[in-house]
Amino acid sequence: MSKAITSRATDYSQWYNDLVLRGELADYSAVRGCMVIKPYGYALWENMRDALDKMFKDTGHVNAYFPLFVPKSLFEAEEKNAEGFAKECAIVTHYRLKADPDRKGKLMVDPEAKLEEELVVRPTSEAIIWSTYKGWIQSYRDLPILVNQWANVVRWEMRTRLFLRTAEFLWQEGHTAHATRDEAIEETVKMLHVYADFVENWMAVPVIKGVKTANERFAGAEDTYCIEALMQDGKALQAGTSHFLGQNFAKAFDVKFSDKENKLDYVWATSWGVSTRLIGALVMAHSDDQGLVLPPRIAPNQVVIVPIYKGDEQKAQIDERVALLMNEMKAAGIRVKYDNSDQARPGWKFAEYEMKGVPVRLAIGARDLENNVVEVARRDEQTKSTVSLDGIVGHIQSLLSEIQQHLFDKAKRFQQTHITRADSWAEFEQLLEEKGGFISAHWDGTSETEEAIKEKTKATIRCIPLENDQEEGVCILSGKPSIQRVLFARAY
Repeated sequence: MSKAITSRATDYSQWYNDLVLRGELADYSAVRGCMVIKPYGYALWENMRDALDKMFKDTGHVNAYFPLFVPKSLFEAEEKNAEGFAKECAIVTHYRLKADPDRKGKLMVDPEAKLEEELVVRPTSEAIIWSTYKGWIQSYRDLPILVNQWANVVRWEMRTRLFLRTAEFLWQEGHTAHATRDEAIEETVKMLHVYADFVENWMAVPVIKGVKTANERFAGAEDTYCIEALMQDGKALQAGTSHFLGQNFAKAFDVKFSDKENKLDYVWATSWGVSTRLIGALVMAHSDDQGLVLPPRIAPNQVVIVPIYKGDEQKAQIDERVALLMNEMKAAGIRVKYDNSDQARPGWKFAEYEMKGVPVRLAIGARDLENNVVEVARRDEQTKSTVSLDGIVGHIQSLLSEIQQHLFDKAKRFQQTHITRADSWAEFEQLLEEKGGFISAHWDGTSETEEAIKEKTKATIRCIPLENDQEEGVCILSGKPSIQRVLFARAY
């Protein structure tokens, strides 16, 4: 066995990296700041993607694909958006290499192959999509457009962490066009709830739904709605965002439509997205010092079966019984793996699948066959029990549901005990240092105070919760009047 993973108490950051690498979710790549998503990690992403994709389609959306490259002039069209992403852009300036005359066997950029217009490698797709929508929309009959794309994007990051912050990552981005402001806002909020539904009911991670402050909203948006999750180290993680873009992009790209009264107006827009960052959230929300802990609904393998035998005869008997069991499980929709390879001992396999977070492990030996039983181990509680093979599939189905709910309930209790009120600056600072989590505190509503708090403590306003209680008070830093509490936290 390779060395043990670092404990959370010793070094949370190293613990996270150990789990991603040892759990075979991802690896470092030859490209600085980029990662390789390994098959196990990609299987996890596929399960997340497929669940989300169905939710999008169930709410009337369709998938399309737009180019990776965005002409610089289009990118610049919406000034706030361009400004917001300018420092993260990768730019293509040339389209050909040639032999370097001064260095044998080396290549150089061909200076004669300079592009007429530089291309931005998409950090987000509003510009290329809205320049396309201009040709698609003439009348109210062409609306709404409810399009999503699954794609990769590039945001040039200097300090990277696997899944949480990489120069290239996978995501989905919805881009919708509407005839009215109300319709666009309704879409924005609807997709926020879709994200919350997915993260809570599939990933078993509780979230807080809210609105970002002006300082924190998406560049080019009128409002940004978000879901905020809490990790085990007390830091927040933005798990998804949905943006009401108003008519900003329609005006930037001159996208107008004729309404029912034949009057011209600019189209109303939204965009919304989640990324492979969710895998990082999943790891940090549930896992422990023994390895990954994965919710059954999205785990690549929900059940692994490990045989324990001496000799080929016992192995053949177990293989025969497990083949029937596998067929029953697959028919019931359970993702199951049978590891009957002879490359490792059962104990090594147990540790390996514990590291990979497989929700349920079955161990079956010759004596178990005689007694018509199987050993069932659940990853979340690290408990074992002996269960009859009669009705085992129904038992496993119930157990998977129980584990899913248990993971959510455990994370919810953690979240609830880490939302703390602070009524003074001293209390605010003390909570940040000693407890972390979300701090509910009054803020005077100004960007200046928000920036000052961030500069002093590295804590940001994560969101103004939806349907937030209105409560008169005074700002923890400035002492000025406040009408409500907001949620602060240090964040990834």
